[in-house]
Amino acid sequence: MVKSDETLLSIIGYLREVDGAGVTEIANQLDLAKSTVYDHLVTMCEYGFTVKHGTVYRLGLQFFNYGQYVRNQSEVYDATKPVVDRLVEATGEMVWLIGHENGRMMYLYGHAGDTDINENTLIGSWAYMHCHSGGKAILAHLSETEVDHIIDRHGLPARTENTTTDPDELRAELEQIRERGYALNLGEDLEGIHAISVPLLFDERVLGALAIAGPAHRVTQERCETELSEELFAARNDIELNFVYS
Repeated sequence: MVKSDETLLSIIGYLREVDGAGVTEIANQLDLAKSTVYDHLVTMCEYGFTVKHGTVYRLGLQFFNYGQYVRNQSEVYDATKPVVDRLVEATGEMVWLIGHENGRMMYLYGHAGDTDINENTLIGSWAYMHCHSGGKAILAHLSETEVDHIIDRHGLPARTENTTTDPDELRAELEQIRERGYALNLGEDLEGIHAISVPLLFDERVLGALAIAGPAHRVTQERCETELSEELFAARNDIELNFVYS
């Protein structure tokens, strides 16, 4: 680990957490010298990664520039984006494209459908894989060694009373997911929210997952296992064709 990089990343993380701060506050909160904090902030300002308003520094738009580049480089993004939009119209529910790195999942793209949820608060956010349908769909198609490493690294923290926190129970569920082709989330991350997801596979690689989610009274287990699973299987076929002809 490079100490100066750790310091820089801790400053970036703190600015994101508090939505901007001054040199003294950052130095006190992170137990750093004010001169060190100031030098990092000024350097980031020069390259557009921070902006200064009075005495307060905030993250700059250069992060958005890099983030857009990374998402657009994703093999699955372009092939899936139009399919997500069609699924929202067909189901009226939230639809998400899920990516994964280093044992966690991220919402790469999606719409919240007929809900009050602002999808922009989720896009780009990280989540545990074991309590989301998209994460479990991905885990089910990773090697046992990879799954074991993810469990060791991130654990299986309980998000609700429905979250699977036992490794053996999770492995048994992953086997069921492989057999039936889809994963369910029945209030395991947020109470009252259900979801169903299918993995997105290409050339024997797990590129991500496609998920439909919504309030439990609409996205019932029965609806997931019939109408919504069929919608997802058809959508995945469309995505695979987009890959082939892209």
